[in-house]
Amino acid sequence: MFKRFCQDIKKYYKYIVYAGMTELKTEVADSYLNWLWWIIEPICFMFVYTLVFGIIFNSKIEHFNVFVYIGITMWDFFNRVVTASVKIVRSNKSVISKVYLPKYILIFIKMYVNGFKMLISLGVMFVMLFVSGIGISVYALWIIPIIIVMMTFTFGICSLLLHFGVYIDDLTKVITIVLRMMFYLTGVFYDLVDRLSKAMGKATAITVTHVNPMATVIISMRDAVFYKKMPETKYLLIWFVIGLCLSVFGIWQIYRNENNYVKVI
Repeated sequence: MFKRFCQDIKKYYKYIVYAGMTELKTEVADSYLNWLWWIIEPICFMFVYTLVFGIIFNSKIEHFNVFVYIGITMWDFFNRVVTASVKIVRSNKSVISKVYLPKYILIFIKMYVNGFKMLISLGVMFVMLFVSGIGISVYALWIIPIIIVMMTFTFGICSLLLHFGVYIDDLTKVITIVLRMMFYLTGVFYDLVDRLSKAMGKATAITVTHVNPMATVIISMRDAVFYKKMPETKYLLIWFVIGLCLSVFGIWQIYRNENNYVKVI
């Protein structure tokens, strides 16, 4: 299976890039602001959360706008790819019914599209770090392994959702509810560890927090670029291994059942 997977990636790599770039161009084709929306959208969300939680609820976190923006940047990638993966086979029925395409390639296309947007947001994040006076340190290099962990886990989850989404129509509604709950428990606009520490102690709060994979990713990113310290590497490693296991199982399921997908949809 691993050999086949590597051969497929090599064979369809150019298609992933071409399809991803085409989707990006299509998104902004009729927009007056064009690609600027990829910068404006997360910044607008940042202002909303800063207003509500930073000013109205009087958050004590210094440079709260940067704190929130880091969370939004990471969450948006995960949320958009996971949401799209549930119905990704049905959405591409016109393609997969005519030519053979390993179905998980469709996930890579979505990851390419949203990964491109995330890179733009990360660029804005660095500008904000300098403008706010926070700056960056050598720990910012942890961005690369943190993103690898997030992408590995995201692909693993999406490969399973791709498979089950073909057979279960209501899965989209279920995932929407789960993602919404997960969003509020991830600490995008507040310090999750600090909140839980008051109720259960810091050591227990850290353990409970890292049960949520996106909380691990966002906290690790903030540690690396916002607080300029070493992330909790053991939790990143745990979720990376879990992501690999989910990916292997998901790819195996897709290879085993992909010939039936067209018949079902």
